Amino acid sequence: MSDTATTVSHKDMANAIRALSMDAVQKANSGHPGMPMGMADVATVLWTKHLKFDAAAPHWADRDRFVLSAGHGSMLIYSLLYLTGFRQATIDEIRNFRQLGSRMAGHPEYGHLEGVEITTGPLGSGIASAVGMALAERMLNARYGDDLVDHYTWVIAGDGCLMEGVSHEAIDLAGHLKLNRLIVLWDDNSITIDGATEVSTSMDQLKRFEAAGWKTMKIDGHDPEAIDAALAEAKTSDRPVLIACKTIIGYGAPNKQGTEATHGAPLGEDEVAATRAAIGWPHPPFEIPDGILSAWRAAGSRGAAARTEWEGRLNASDKREAFERDMAGKAGEEALAALNDFKKQLAEEKP
Repeated sequence: MSDTATTVSHKDMANAIRALSMDAVQKANSGHPGMPMGMADVATVLWTKHLKFDAAAPHWADRDRFVLSAGHGSMLIYSLLYLTGFRQATIDEIRNFRQLGSRMAGHPEYGHLEGVEITTGPLGSGIASAVGMALAERMLNARYGDDLVDHYTWVIAGDGCLMEGVSHEAIDLAGHLKLNRLIVLWDDNSITIDGATEVSTSMDQLKRFEAAGWKTMKIDGHDPEAIDAALAEAKTSDRPVLIACKTIIGYGAPNKQGTEATHGAPLGEDEVAATRAAIGWPHPPFEIPDGILSAWRAAGSRGAAARTEWEGRLNASDKREAFERDMAGKAGEEALAALNDFKKQLAEEKP
């Protein structure tokens, strides 16, 4: 990270996410500010220190994948994409959040905005899809080696994601296959739209994941040093990892944080103003000070050198053609021939 980035505090960078999230939801008069405000610290550490990406090359094949399984908190990823400098994620799009024709829909939609890896929103679907991404990474790595395929799949999931049945099937498979490039960051805030999670579940999620063969960890989701250490440790695991990040939903909103009131509704003008005072953010809506934005943009270009080096390895590889064909989803002639032979065999055997 550049000198500019290191002189800006973690608090200011995380508060940029909080401010954009609460202001966009307030302007739209619809949305979910609580999760982005609560997970801002975790996301800031992840995107500035651990996530491998280059905002200038959103389709880099060996980038880390980031899946916002808790898709209702979409302003988290929209804020991150704008702050780190993704071309399509402009401040005007953020101002137009949840409006007809906006790239920034209420839930992230694949194909509408570069940087959104998959459509999420139905709870549990994101974590299940991420298992598929992590499996694909290991399969491609076996075929093409570390020089071309060597990345992680990161997931932010909420209580609702883990309560869905599909999560059980997905984590079981991931643990069985030891998909150690899969790291799930659980927004452990103990709140759902209906109130405290104890209303509907008493599941010990750490034990559930451990039973499925995962490594588990538990941290303070508002302590940047603890977050950094946990993410670094997770990357050394020989199994998939669940990190329970204990957070406060709507963090920073003095009268509503920690309650379901921040989950799926605007904070309200008075609470937005009170939040600005509480977190020390005197700036107008949708305005990010130059120093803070520069620090975020430095994080967005942090992976440029790694991408350039990777492109050099790809260009020098005798597997380049096959790799690019696979990444484009185009089956090779051998695969098509084998499929045709198999179809003929089935027709001849007539079950």
